[in-house]
Amino acid sequence: MKAVLQRISKADITIDGTEHKQVGRGILVLLGVMEGDTEAQAEFLAKKIPQLRIFEDEQGKMNLSLEDIQGEMMIVSNFTLGADCKKGRRPSYTKSARPDTAQKLYQDFVESMAQNELVSHLETGRFGADMQIALVNDGPVTIILDTDEIQPKTN
Repeated sequence: MKAVLQRISKADITIDGTEHKQVGRGILVLLGVMEGDTEAQAEFLAKKIPQLRIFEDEQGKMNLSLEDIQGEMMIVSNFTLGADCKKGRRPSYTKSARPDTAQKLYQDFVESMAQNELVSHLETGRFGADMQIALVNDGPVTIILDTDEIQPKTN
């Protein structure tokens, strides 16, 4: 799985031009499910992300987590994180998981995040929908996580 985290002051999302959601200070997560990803990776990210110390303390050091600041989160599925731009000018998305698998693992991630109770307010986009996101990136702080790089491998 790949996740792009943006520390935000606020974010708004409009889904299919009709549904509107918003969150305040916290993290916007763009989540891409890759071919071969598993439920274990979704659970791993759901535990790791809210505990990353990416918010500033009183001394201006990034020592606080989303949990520490009782921050909010918006999670949006994003298959284009699997883009392969090695050849030509048109990205290939063959590394992205097929929609049925991706939707299930995206939902697993959202449910794991909701169950761990480390986020004060959680909103999501809708898998496969047309979405417009407006955000204020605080910092800017943007972090890219790839479970293939950070999660311990188990045999």
